[in-house]
Amino acid sequence: MTVFCRLALPFLLLLFSGCTNQGGTTAPSGSQTRSLVEVDPLPRLIDNFPGENHFANVIQLTDGAENAEAYWSFNGQRLIFQTNRPPHSCDQIYIMDVDGGNLKQISSGDGRTTCAYFLTPDDSTVLWASTHLNSSDCPPVPDRSQGYVWPVYDSYDIFSKQLPDGELVQLTNNPGYDAEATVSPDGSRIVFTSMRDGDLDIYTMAADGSDVKRLTSTPGYDGGPFFSPDGTMICYRGRHPQGDELTEFRRLLSEGVVRPSKMDLFVMNSDGGDVVRITDNGAANFAPFFTPDGKSLLFSSNMGTDGGREFDIFKVNIDGTGMEQVTTSPGFDGFPMFSPDGNRLVFCSNRNNSQQGETNIFVADWLGEE
Repeated sequence: MTVFCRLALPFLLLLFSGCTNQGGTTAPSGSQTRSLVEVDPLPRLIDNFPGENHFANVIQLTDGAENAEAYWSFNGQRLIFQTNRPPHSCDQIYIMDVDGGNLKQISSGDGRTTCAYFLTPDDSTVLWASTHLNSSDCPPVPDRSQGYVWPVYDSYDIFSKQLPDGELVQLTNNPGYDAEATVSPDGSRIVFTSMRDGDLDIYTMAADGSDVKRLTSTPGYDGGPFFSPDGTMICYRGRHPQGDELTEFRRLLSEGVVRPSKMDLFVMNSDGGDVVRITDNGAANFAPFFTPDGKSLLFSSNMGTDGGREFDIFKVNIDGTGMEQVTTSPGFDGFPMFSPDGNRLVFCSNRNNSQQGETNIFVADWLGEE
């Protein structure tokens, strides 16, 4: 899985390569080994780790390969996600029920896909980004002789599809990267990341691809946007280098890559105004999502870790106060998204892996504040 809408998964897996306890059945040092309630087939009820006080009834929905960016349907009954499970060598888009049933591939299998989301409030239509118009093959992995870099494929465009078997409708047709699309609560606007003006910035457009508006313009990278529950704000991740770092960023971007090791979180009004920086910790902070009351964010970060190899989900108020760690499992936890009723959380994790390096999808009851 080469690209997260919110960060590049191989970047995370590369960081994890020096980690221990990646199998998911070994608890953190000082705690007891976790028990697993065996249910075959999936889903499986598993124990949460010590300190994960916001979680109850953690359910594992997938087992094997790399599964990420699972997002709820408007009615809270289905999930859409990307996976490189066999026979695919790069990500394709699937949907499933929230209990893991009725799994179905909905992308064609051509090219690489990413960043899928339910588009219409009746859940009849979905969207994702794909490179298939450029080639049916997976795009090449970038040269990493310059260190770890994340490819920004200029062949990505955003498409919609009516379920179950409608034709793809192209929503963007623009030279350069168009991806990372999510949808407003009423389904009227799409927010996405694009290089159409020469930099990685955030835009919105109508659900049919018309009425494109640019929201960010600070040099650097702005992406991974999500609307607030009432649609009045957008949270996102960004990196705004200056001086020599900006020169290096632009050089890499001209080669179709970025270096994603440092990102911070921001919120702004849905028209692009009143930008507020939430984090400033030198870490890779990404995949923010608003809490149901719109007053806080959940996000994934490697802040405070030795070598940046540990990613957990954190919670922070949108004014930057009240930082709280939500997950404690070894390895990666990320892509949190609340169900439409605010009672459950879907997230992706290395916990309880059958094999090292796998990423699976989990749902849990959200206990809120105690």
